Amino acid sequence: MRTLAVVSAGLSTPSSTRLLADRLTDATVAALGERGVAARPEVIELRDHARDLADHLVTGFPNAALRPVLDTVAGADGLIAVSPIFSASYSGLFKTFVDVLDRDALTGTPVLLGATAGTARHQLALDHAMRPLFAYLHATVVPTGVFAASEDWGSSAELAERITRAAGELADLVAARPAATVADPLADPTPFEALLRGA
Repeated sequence: MRTLAVVSAGLSTPSSTRLLADRLTDATVAALGERGVAARPEVIELRDHARDLADHLVTGFPNAALRPVLDTVAGADGLIAVSPIFSASYSGLFKTFVDVLDRDALTGTPVLLGATAGTARHQLALDHAMRPLFAYLHATVVPTGVFAASEDWGSSAELAERITRAAGELADLVAARPAATVADPLADPTPFEALLRGA
């Protein structure tokens, strides 16, 4: 069983950001199923953790509500990250979440990027804002990002095709790698005797 972390940075309920996240998730789970891989999505609504994120910025430590969220992302086999676009970039809430992730949390993790906005004028934000951010984090970002403007909802076959293509790319990456494991930072270190032997 593989785990998909799904991060939605929508600010309203309901939101087009969550709608896109759900469609990407459903398509990815289906694509993994076609490859013989079972997947369990874990959805994270960042708006529910806005205060927790602010606390983390001030204290430098995640509280009891935020720690499991960060662990879910760090331990996932794949990540679907969707943000609304404001002023040609991802939202402040989305960036705050990325800022508090552990430094190596996404190294090598397959990531599918999605974004929503009121008009198609913002579609380049996927490539000039979101993709460089995840490249900096050493994530493996799939080639196809999915942008949805308000006019794309309802009858856009093109949006459905992009979702299917991007989900297939993420499924290929997730299925091709071993299941993720998270190292226990409190596990017993290598014994001193083993270090002396060069083990």
